[in-house]
Amino acid sequence: MKFSFINDIVDWLEPMDYETFWEEIRPFCLIMLPREKCDTDIANGDVDEETVLHVVKNLARVELASILELEWRVDWPEETIH
Repeated sequence: MKFSFINDIVDWLEPMDYETFWEEIRPFCLIMLPREKCDTDIANGDVDEETVLHVVKNLARVELASILELEWRVDWPEETIH
């Protein structure tokens, strides 16, 4: 996977469900919450899967953007470019 901007990471992460997320990020060896902790918190009813997924996707986005030294792509309206 090639990312040019942080927006590309967001677009890549967005459609992933919980299982897919953990499979897809494995090759990147990111330093973030361990899946085992997330699974335990969900199983114990401490937090719902949707919230965990939202948090870990954001952590992954920040970590990947930092590693790859990416910035946000800003799409300016054409009339402001001239």
